[in-house]
Amino acid sequence: MPAFLDPNKPLATCASASCEGCEVSQKLHCHFRARDLAHFLLNALPPALLAGAGIVRVDWRWLVPWLIAALGYFGFVEIRVMCSHCPHYAELGTSSLKCWANYGSPKLWKYRPGPMSRAETFWFFGGFIVILIYPLVFLLIGAQWFLLAMYVLTTAGAALTLLKSFCSQCINFACPLNRVDDATRQAFFECNPTVAQAWDTSNKL
Repeated sequence: MPAFLDPNKPLATCASASCEGCEVSQKLHCHFRARDLAHFLLNALPPALLAGAGIVRVDWRWLVPWLIAALGYFGFVEIRVMCSHCPHYAELGTSSLKCWANYGSPKLWKYRPGPMSRAETFWFFGGFIVILIYPLVFLLIGAQWFLLAMYVLTTAGAALTLLKSFCSQCINFACPLNRVDDATRQAFFECNPTVAQAWDTSNKL
């Protein structure tokens, strides 16, 4: 099984016969490469490592529940409430995601085109906030001011980079962090009628 989707093959939801000359693929990340995954990891790992270090300096045993929570959230909960709405989730012949953010996460649920529900949005932000705030408690308790400052700065930097470089080109329009403009969304919908229909139906409910 290839590590990433064939960049020359349209997505399963796409009605186009070929990706050649497609203007949408020039504006959106329909396919991913190893360097996209590396870019994301280099952006996300610094705050995660600083958070882990801050917890360990207080008591390493508290690192275990944080790691379990993070793996459970990013590997399962987020996949259910947010990633299952993404066209990448609809790809056939793959049992795990091949995208930049949740690469390798198992596809345990069915594909759900269209927007997220209010409950899904709650769990998406709720889980994310818990993962981010948990280390802050230990950084404050331990008076680890330098680590705290670095954690806040790298987290802010990671968030800004995520929104500017990734969320502005992501085809998962259901994600609350998506920053793709309306014109580009419409162009994607025209190439992916089943996705467009799911959004149109939802908007009429």
